[in-house]
Amino acid sequence: MPKLKTKSGVKKRFKFTATGKVKHGVAGKRHRLMSHNAKYIRQNRGTSLVSENDVPHVRLWAPYGLK
Repeated sequence: MPKLKTKSGVKKRFKFTATGKVKHGVAGKRHRLMSHNAKYIRQNRGTSLVSENDVPHVRLWAPYGLK
């Protein structure tokens, strides 16, 4: 069997935790932040976890995991 390729977008957007969960950056934090209120910006700081229903899809896109 040939090796499977990892989707290049997944390498940039996701990280796996040690327990197998998937982290991702929060959307809506790049530009036009003046139109968002302070609560929105504060609550979307950092990273968050991908929902459990979406984790199998991300694992298919990264068959050998991510570094």
